[in-house]
Amino acid sequence: MKPKILLVEDDTNLGFIISDQLKMQGYEVALSSDGMEGFKRFNEEHFDMCIFDVMMPKKDGFSLAEDVRKINKNIPILFLTAKAMTEDKVKGFNVGGDDYLTKPFSTEELKVRVRALMKRVDIHIGKENENEVQIGHFVFDISNFTLTGPDSEKKLTKKEAQILKILAKFQNQVVAREMVLNAVWGKDDYFVGRSLDVFITKLRKYIASDPTVVIENIHGIGFKLNLEQNN
Repeated sequence: MKPKILLVEDDTNLGFIISDQLKMQGYEVALSSDGMEGFKRFNEEHFDMCIFDVMMPKKDGFSLAEDVRKINKNIPILFLTAKAMTEDKVKGFNVGGDDYLTKPFSTEELKVRVRALMKRVDIHIGKENENEVQIGHFVFDISNFTLTGPDSEKKLTKKEAQILKILAKFQNQVVAREMVLNAVWGKDDYFVGRSLDVFITKLRKYIASDPTVVIENIHGIGFKLNLEQNN
């Protein structure tokens, strides 16, 4: 399989140019035009690397990188920026970036930076993307959207699977509502918030047969998938 890159760039023309160059180098590229769309896409598909423009509408590259790092600590992140100021580069590294390219840059430089980052983290790729997760006496198959218990198998909808994936990733930790909403719907407003509550209610029913697994509502903050620890 070709390594897959998430490219988030709000300059449409530049985005297409970078995408074409990377495809010519043998990469598969998914192009998004803003940070909110990019984060939603990140949670829908598997990627081996991210390239984020810094200055973008809705969610800037630094904020996007912070959210991505909450989900995946190892995926390489390359920032693109028109700024060359030292403090911007420092901030980029502090929020989890691995490298920096200042516009304008040559296609050769882009190619070298991408190849170097891919090699640097090669031993980690795939570690953060386990296909099966144990949740109490259930096995959650992330790729096939199935939740299998001792006596049953439930086929989840795409959104149910995305929500459960995030909760399972942070089991026994509080996950903010805003993070789930942005990851699954790409926005955070009243109407999608109500939809999230409906999906949470459904997920609670699916896991009700195991009393050691509970999706707790943390009022005003978010949710927590509580799994009883075996000592």
